Amino acid sequence: MRETSDEPDRLPIAPHPRETLSLIGHETREKAFLDAVSSGRMHHAWLLGGPEGVGKASFAYRAARFMLASGDPRTRASGRADLAMPENDPATRRVMARSHPDLHVLRRIPKPDGKSYTSNIPVDAVRRVIDRFGASAAEGGWRVCIVDSAEDMDRSAANALLKLLEEPPPQALFLIVAHAPGRMLPTIRSRCRLLSFEPLDEPGVVEAGRLALERMEAPLDESALLRAARLAEGSVRRALTYVDPETLALVEAVRARLDALPQIDLPGLLALAEDVAGKAGERDFAVMIETVQGWISDHLHAHAAAQPARLAPLAEVWEKLGHAAREVETYNLDRRPLVMTMFHDLSAAVSRSRAA
Repeated sequence: MRETSDEPDRLPIAPHPRETLSLIGHETREKAFLDAVSSGRMHHAWLLGGPEGVGKASFAYRAARFMLASGDPRTRASGRADLAMPENDPATRRVMARSHPDLHVLRRIPKPDGKSYTSNIPVDAVRRVIDRFGASAAEGGWRVCIVDSAEDMDRSAANALLKLLEEPPPQALFLIVAHAPGRMLPTIRSRCRLLSFEPLDEPGVVEAGRLALERMEAPLDESALLRAARLAEGSVRRALTYVDPETLALVEAVRARLDALPQIDLPGLLALAEDVAGKAGERDFAVMIETVQGWISDHLHAHAAAQPARLAPLAEVWEKLGHAAREVETYNLDRRPLVMTMFHDLSAAVSRSRAA
């Protein structure tokens, strides 16, 4: 099995996006990018927007490898159907090894104690990239900056990046991954070309998940992968998280309790709250919150044409849950009261929505 690392933006059983050489389900996005490259009117900043885990970061590294390879990208783009580059290409090898001098990545970094990661992309990291873009490209060609993700930038970091986007140097490309583009600074959005990514269909999730597991030489349980894909809402990252048997059992249990609302199985709910309590339940708690948010999102999208009065109760719980989960994480609070309150709020919201 390949070595894994403790990078905050990778899963232990999956290759990092910079190591992912296959991209499933985004042919139209690749074609749009190639058309821009071959036209000679390449936009300097691309906002890669869409749900988390559907391939945006993999696309960003794929585009970076294409632009940083030897030769003129415009010539290389002519007649191409995708951005794939051979694994033995020198630029590909250096991107995968994080050693390419003209690729700069902005993401959360380890804290000085080495035990955790910063909650945001530090503004100093953005300023270092600005300094590097002020000098000549190390190899005389393109320079690429990947931001993964925009949600991890605070206002200071975003404003620093904005200055670089306003006056970009020649042959500079910015690829900004955004899970919620609408929440970004309007001034940054206005300087980017938006490339929207949609959730994959179930076969696409299964195929991408299988390729990821094979690349890591990880065990493949076909049945578990199929079940995980059905629950993943088009996210390969989520499917690879769920494919673990214990995680899959947790997700299915949470979904069963959600689907039973407004009825609540109190003993079962108390057991679930105990399961996610304490240090050992930290990961399970995150999976549970993600599952609940996905369930709410499904319902809101499924009834998007309904009267606002039917949507408002669940939307209110969504906002309340997000805020409460962040507080629990920030202040290391007991998770059990949140689990109990969350399901009772959801029960009331479902009842109110059906009565509206």
